[in-house]
Amino acid sequence: MNAGVPPPGDAARDAAAPLLEVQGLCTRFHTREGVLPVVDGVSFTLGRGRVLGLVGESGSGKTVTGFSIMGLIDAPGRVEAGAVLFNGQDLTRLAPKALRRLQGNRLAMIFQDPMATLNPVLRVREQMTEAVHAHRRTSEREARTLAAEALRMVGIASPEERLRAYPHQMSGGMRQRVAIAIALLHKPELIIADEPTTALDVTIQAQILSEVQTLVREQGTSLVWITHDLSVVAGLADEVAVMYAGRIVECGPVDDVLDRPQHPYTQGLIGSVPSANRRGQRLRQIPGLAPSLLDLPPGCAFAPRCARATAQCRAGRPEETPVDAARPAHRIRCFHPGPASAAEAATR
Repeated sequence: MNAGVPPPGDAARDAAAPLLEVQGLCTRFHTREGVLPVVDGVSFTLGRGRVLGLVGESGSGKTVTGFSIMGLIDAPGRVEAGAVLFNGQDLTRLAPKALRRLQGNRLAMIFQDPMATLNPVLRVREQMTEAVHAHRRTSEREARTLAAEALRMVGIASPEERLRAYPHQMSGGMRQRVAIAIALLHKPELIIADEPTTALDVTIQAQILSEVQTLVREQGTSLVWITHDLSVVAGLADEVAVMYAGRIVECGPVDDVLDRPQHPYTQGLIGSVPSANRRGQRLRQIPGLAPSLLDLPPGCAFAPRCARATAQCRAGRPEETPVDAARPAHRIRCFHPGPASAAEAATR
C-alpha cells in the first residue's frame, strides 16, 4: 500500500472543484451620510482556467467586489458578511500577513490605471525584480530574467530595453502591458482585472485581449474581468455576471445570457449597445437613473426603471433562481423573468 499516493480520483476532484467561490459577500461603507451597501449578497463560482465577465453600470459594485476578493478594502469600507473561498480557504478569515503572502503571488490584480501599479520614479527593472524578490528567494540576475520573460509574454518587444525605461517614457498601452506582466510574474492561479483596457484605443485593446486569452489558455489561470463593455465580455468570457445596485441580477454562460437575456436590466444593457440599434434609429436606453445606495427603494432596486414592475416587485426582494430546468446554470434575480416583449423593446 502506497501511503504517500492519494487515492484514485482525488486529483480529478481537485481539478473539478471551483478555484473561487464567493458566497453571500457583503461589503459596506460607513460614511457620515449613512451606510452604503456597495456589495450586497454577491455569490458566484469560478472554475480553473475559466473567465468570468463582471458587468454593470458605473457604481453597480463591480470594482468593490474585485477589491473585496483581493482583501484590498480600506476604511471606511469593510467586508461584513459572506465568504471568499480560494482553493477552499476563506480569504476573509486570513490574518493580514497570510493574505499578503497570497497577494501578488497566487492572487493578482490588474488595475484600470497602470500607474496604480507602477512607481513613476523607479525604472521598470527595479519594480519587477522587487516583485519577484517579494515572493521567492532568487538572485538579481534570475529576477531580471523572469521579468524579461514576463514582458515577452505580453507581447513587448526588446524587453531588456523596456526594463531600463521609466513609466513616463512609455505609452499608455505599453504601461498597461507592463502592469499585466507584473501580475503574471508568479503565474498566479487567479487574476482580478478591473477594466484594464478601458482607457486604451481599440487596436491596443484588441492586442491585449488576445494576449490575455492566450495566457489563460496556456497557463490555466482563472480570470475575473470587470468591465462595462459587453462586446469585450462576448469575446473573452466563459461566464458573465450582471450587477445592479450591489447585487448580481443575472449570471450564466456568456452565450446564454447575451443571446437570451431574461432580466429586464440585462436586456436594457444589451439594447443600449450602438451595434444593437438599426442605423438611423434613436439609440435605445434604460429609463431613469441608478438609485443612490443611501436611498435604495424597497423591494427590487431596478423596479423604478422597469416596465414589468408590479406591486410584488416594489414590496419584496427577488431571490436568485434558475431560468428553467433545461438551463440550470443560467440564474436570475427577478419576479417576472423572460424575453423582452415588443412593447418593452420599443420603449427603450
